[in-house]
Amino acid sequence: MSASSWLSLFAVCILGAISPGPSLAAVMKSTLQGSRNHGLVTAITHAAGIGIYAFLVAAGMAAVITQTPWLFKLMTWLGAGYLAWLGYKAISSSGAFIGDVSEQHTSSLSMRQAAVDGFLTSFLNPKIAVFFLALFSQFVTTETTLTTQLLMALMATLCDGIWYCLIAGVAGHASILPALRKRATLISRLCGGLLILVALRILMM
Repeated sequence: MSASSWLSLFAVCILGAISPGPSLAAVMKSTLQGSRNHGLVTAITHAAGIGIYAFLVAAGMAAVITQTPWLFKLMTWLGAGYLAWLGYKAISSSGAFIGDVSEQHTSSLSMRQAAVDGFLTSFLNPKIAVFFLALFSQFVTTETTLTTQLLMALMATLCDGIWYCLIAGVAGHASILPALRKRATLISRLCGGLLILVALRILMM
């Protein structure tokens, strides 16, 4: 892929990672109920689930393009629509990005449970597969090699893992968390606007 394509892919992967949702709530829950290390474990295993989805979608996309080009075209348009819908949802959200978890709990949380929570939150979420179908349909072609597919999956994994590791680190400081809550709505709306712009660019290609 070209440098601009890689940059576009990177940007959407970042937007997908930082969009508020159950993944963020899971990392915050592990951090607040356990410790910063619990949150880091949840973030890492969550990224592993993301990487598996990303690679399976990237690897299967080339076959779809070759065998059913009309389906690929349909997926491209539906993917753009889905990205626009994600943008709308982000803009209209209240910014409550950590669910019902707002204070430290006294119950203990094992590292194993933190790991399981992170992996299952991503791997059992069908919306993630739909997201990667929408995203990778814009970049995968019949010439896309296995190495490129692996790099695409690695990029998605690193974007997700690094972001949620940062969240776990920040959430470990109680003095910083209120500031994040105050800016959650603004963050959601900025992400939503950028996702809608990406969707419009796809539709105009």
